[in-house]
Amino acid sequence: MNKSLENLFGFDSQKHNVRTEIMAGITTFLTMAYILAVNPAIFSALPGMPGGSVFTATALAAIIGTLVMALYAKKPFALAPGMGLNAFFVYTVCLGMGYTWQFALTAVLLEGIIFIILTVTKVRSLLLKAIPGTLNKAIGAGIGLFIAFIGMQNAGIIVHNDATLVSLGHITEGTALLAMIGLFITAGLVMAKVRGGILWGILATTLIGLLIKDPSTGEAITKLNGIVSVPDSVEPICFKFEWSHLLSFDMLVVVFTFLFIDMFDTMGTIIGVHQGGGMVDQQSKRDDIPGMDKMFMADSVATVCGACLGTSTTTTYVESASGVGEGGRTGLTAFSTAVCFALALFFSPLFLAIPSAATAPALIIVGVMMMPAVRRIHWEDYCRAIPAFLTIILMPLAYSISDGILIGVISYVVCHAIAGKFKQVSITMWILAVLFICKYIFI
Repeated sequence: MNKSLENLFGFDSQKHNVRTEIMAGITTFLTMAYILAVNPAIFSALPGMPGGSVFTATALAAIIGTLVMALYAKKPFALAPGMGLNAFFVYTVCLGMGYTWQFALTAVLLEGIIFIILTVTKVRSLLLKAIPGTLNKAIGAGIGLFIAFIGMQNAGIIVHNDATLVSLGHITEGTALLAMIGLFITAGLVMAKVRGGILWGILATTLIGLLIKDPSTGEAITKLNGIVSVPDSVEPICFKFEWSHLLSFDMLVVVFTFLFIDMFDTMGTIIGVHQGGGMVDQQSKRDDIPGMDKMFMADSVATVCGACLGTSTTTTYVESASGVGEGGRTGLTAFSTAVCFALALFFSPLFLAIPSAATAPALIIVGVMMMPAVRRIHWEDYCRAIPAFLTIILMPLAYSISDGILIGVISYVVCHAIAGKFKQVSITMWILAVLFICKYIFI
């Protein structure tokens, strides 16, 4: 038995405990299961993507990606369609740039394939070292603000205003009231360090939604139509690729943005969780983590599979830290999480009944969790601070993750050039800046 566990998951009976690994996997699932409710809610903005199919694709992508991590990388990390990446897919590529969701799925597929190639050829390491850490941290914080803004907007906390563009909605009634109640419930659970606090917050808010009516319809905000059912088919959204814009500059920008976010998000999660869980030395650098290539390969393979199923980029979740904190150290932890996602497949009516007002608090809390990176930005150095600030502020204000990244890269190069610090900018950054400037001038 122990020999089989060692071969499958890297389990060592002298160092690890089966019960601890399984409980760690369940803990990880509880802390990230909110994606099963949030992802269908975000994709509901796109016609032709049924919520049930998106739910199934989300769960299957999580299962496949996490199993690859468990069996190939033998690490205690779980994967699922990434927050921020799903928002970029829906709100920037489709609703902002006007492309179809089939176009966006094609970009996700290409990104995953390129990610695999970069990992196999070791070029990934060169790219990671070429992009300044300042922009990496700013991108994470900017996506956090963007996600929180989307949550507030979906719930009606923030509404359109002709005079000021945006303003506070009617937070004493309807979905906005429910979202505010849910926000404080979820915040309380998270502050109390309740295991799976975000998920329990979503479920509690959903139940309260049975008691609060939507002023426009007079009906309860939450409409529960069952708890257990056979999973919906992914046929309407799987393998739906669009190749007509394959060689367009927009496709290049979208693929690069998906790749850029995915690579740095995965790298940050892997290093952060390893260090935070005491799995490596605190001073470990970007490529000093044992098994890094295998973990990146698991991430990239999961992205390709997710695109084929019909969902956005699948990435390694920072919530894996909860399982590592419970003592998870091997692939058995990830395998346990994958089993939980498989069981969750049969509870689609419950997750699909969750209203946007109940997922909004989760988006806001996740946004908060992504903000600490700003502490590591050198604000006293304006050559780095100005590009970082522009990256962060433009994502929510321009309603575009890609524009935030593109302007951030351009301003980083320009600021350093004006200051005469040419040697501090890599050749890669110069090339990217020129390409991005051309994008704004000619496209």
